[in-house]
Amino acid sequence: MCDYGAYIDENISVGATKKGSLDGLTFAVKDVFAIKDYASSAGNPDWLQSHEPAKKTAPAIVDLLDNGATLKGTTITDELMYSLNGENYHYGTPINPKDANRIPGGSSCGSAVTVAADLTDFSLGTDTGGSVRIPSSYCGIYGFRPTHGAVTIDGVIPLAKSFDTVGWMAQNAKILYEVGKVLLPKQKDDSFTRFMIGSDAWALADKEVQDTFRPFLKKLEATVPSYSSTIIAEEGLKEWAEIFRQIQGREIWHEHGVWIQKVNPTFGPGIAERFQWTSTLKEEDLSHYNKKRRIIKERMEKLLEDDGILIIPTAPGKAPLLNLPVEELEVKRSQTFQLCCIAGLTGFPQVNVPLATLEGAPIGLSFIAGRNQDRKLLQLVAELEGKW
Repeated sequence: MCDYGAYIDENISVGATKKGSLDGLTFAVKDVFAIKDYASSAGNPDWLQSHEPAKKTAPAIVDLLDNGATLKGTTITDELMYSLNGENYHYGTPINPKDANRIPGGSSCGSAVTVAADLTDFSLGTDTGGSVRIPSSYCGIYGFRPTHGAVTIDGVIPLAKSFDTVGWMAQNAKILYEVGKVLLPKQKDDSFTRFMIGSDAWALADKEVQDTFRPFLKKLEATVPSYSSTIIAEEGLKEWAEIFRQIQGREIWHEHGVWIQKVNPTFGPGIAERFQWTSTLKEEDLSHYNKKRRIIKERMEKLLEDDGILIIPTAPGKAPLLNLPVEELEVKRSQTFQLCCIAGLTGFPQVNVPLATLEGAPIGLSFIAGRNQDRKLLQLVAELEGKW
């Protein structure tokens, strides 16, 4: 059976420790999660060589094993999770099962591919700036980024801690929800009553994406209590993306700068330049960006509260083709980032729904809910599945 180049080590297997709601389900994990006696690569051989095996398994994995799931394999990630492409210079690019001519998306590329290729029922990834949502969209699967802090990040190699989340991907919305019931804390059980189209987010989407999703949105409009349009960012999503980029960049260098200076690791094209840029950022500039971030959070909390849903395209278009020049990929990454930064800056939950394809290539629709509305959001998507 083809493994689609998704794995770092497909022979790692940890059986379920108890019976539970996930009995019989298998999952893979991005190679950044601690597994006892195993050393994670974080997508870079120099990281692998300079770090010891884990002394204990990450709590998120333990929770899944305690509920009947079986771990099958560790998966390729972009180097130190710092990309949205899924093309790893050292370990290769996992094959996108839905369109082999296109990138799988990253950084949780291998985890997305195991699900899209039916190699596992679900998978664990991490999402800092879009690393679960984008590969889910590109590979045509369900993917979820939870409220920041809702699922413990303990035992996971960090990138930028104020944005890092443990996310997961699944073949269907039911499994996505069942995993959420295990990993997420219990939350209020009520309904969403307001559905809003983010008009400025949709303006970033390719015209063919807008045209393809229009019938789905019309159908949704006819079935929900309230449906309206709103501008998400009066100052522009480009400015939001820059706020995210600056704060994230400083956090990344704070997290990994000492290791980079000590080890002088070899990074692939694009990744190397990104880390070099983070080293130039100044701590004193952070307060300016953090202040703007707080204003954005407050505004979005008022917009969504506990009963609002924001509807946006997950990515501007189909997955880019393989082996594009770095410069061209960076332009696409910048556009994609403007959509991803909404949940990133606010810390809100977001789910990718694989609703359509364009010339065989998947495109995803996203629902964003208010803080700690995670279970309710997953339940909504599970209820909508099959009704489109």
